[in-house]
Amino acid sequence: MATLAVTGHMDLTENSVPLIRESLDELLKPYARAGLTGVSCIAQGADSLFAERVLAAGGRLVAVVPSKDYRRTTVPDDHAETFDRLLAAAAEVRVMPAPTANLQAYEAANTMLLKLAERLVAVWDGRTGEGGGTADVVHQARASNIPIDIIWPPGAARLTPHATRPPKTP
Repeated sequence: MATLAVTGHMDLTENSVPLIRESLDELLKPYARAGLTGVSCIAQGADSLFAERVLAAGGRLVAVVPSKDYRRTTVPDDHAETFDRLLAAAAEVRVMPAPTANLQAYEAANTMLLKLAERLVAVWDGRTGEGGGTADVVHQARASNIPIDIIWPPGAARLTPHATRPPKTP
């Protein structure tokens, strides 16, 4: 049995999706044979791609919803159908206690992801963000000695690359 959580960018380009999907399938393949559980907030982009690939591999999905109002106030219209489908397919749904979706709610949901997982899958371009995002979850996992698999295949890109700072040099 293996439990993997995901963090990743929401703003993937259309051309990135098949590249990331293929990378996720390769990564998940050995875990699927041993019994796979995927933990995801099922946000648009990487989170939902991961959730879909876990289910396609025959795995069990645990959805972590960051706040009580998350679906109503945060899920964009063009993602609502996917969000609802994945939420319905989840073997377990954990709605965090925060009444409102905000930075603290996202941070608490990310902490829950890491608490439930043995490994973290990061669909990440390596750049730091403005707080509460993929880079922060990766750093939190590293600080907690949680193994991380970073996926960013050649050709992958974000819709808003200008919104992030360049990768940190070691």
